[in-house]
Amino acid sequence: MSESVRLRLDLAYDGTDFHGWARQKDGLRTVQQTIEEKLAMVLRHPVELTVAGRTDAGVHASDQVAHFDTTRAALSQRSIDGDPAKLVRRLAKLLPVDVRVHACTEVSHDFDARFSALRRHYVYRITTHPRGALPTRARDTATWLKPVDLELMQAAADQLVGLNDFVAFCKAKPHATTIRELLAFEWQDVSTPAEPKLYEAHVSADAFCWSMVRCLVGCCLRVGEGSRDVEFAAQMLQETSRSSQIPLAPAAGLSLVGVDYPDADQLAARAKMTRSRRAAENTELG
Repeated sequence: MSESVRLRLDLAYDGTDFHGWARQKDGLRTVQQTIEEKLAMVLRHPVELTVAGRTDAGVHASDQVAHFDTTRAALSQRSIDGDPAKLVRRLAKLLPVDVRVHACTEVSHDFDARFSALRRHYVYRITTHPRGALPTRARDTATWLKPVDLELMQAAADQLVGLNDFVAFCKAKPHATTIRELLAFEWQDVSTPAEPKLYEAHVSADAFCWSMVRCLVGCCLRVGEGSRDVEFAAQMLQETSRSSQIPLAPAAGLSLVGVDYPDADQLAARAKMTRSRRAAENTELG
């Protein structure tokens, strides 16, 4: 039997025309299915990807991370010649233009793209200009129809940083915890002459619940436009279910921009700790 090999993919995609990352039973176009099909074509065996963050429909990524297992024999074919990096060129010829693989590297079997991750980083890009987004950035920039106060939005964001139950900010999933540690939430004015009234939210956490970032942004936008007071964010942390008072910001503005991992000798321990913590939290919820 050929030796098993684990490969890490660093990749990017424009999520506009995808129904999210995860493969779906109804055959809708997803990032996972698109990449898996091309990898299977090249390696000549079925491939199943594990990803760092399962992005929703319409959400983008500039630095997503995934892993999969293959065999030394599959990598020995002439077009790859045992070098996983050669998969980058092969996939560039096969994948559609809205998905790109930056790098493909061999990693230890201790590496788990999902459970070994320490932190995920997102950026949300939004304009309040009456004309909307610049046409060349329309696919990754959301539009908010009311003017906002950046200082008020930052004041709301500051109330959300820390270890909290973000149930009011997440779509419910059965037996899934909504406790997360929000490590950073910073708003920036990134306006230019070509893109006035342009803002970015930089959000980092150990992990995120389903639609959590878009709800965090929506909460701040409500405060920034003046329809909620500054204490609104803190009040939402006291809720015990998803709150209809928090709007879901448009998917177009959201991009996964980075995933952090520990040193190689800490990968297995990190994955074990994350699995154990999630299992314990889910048991308490059940």
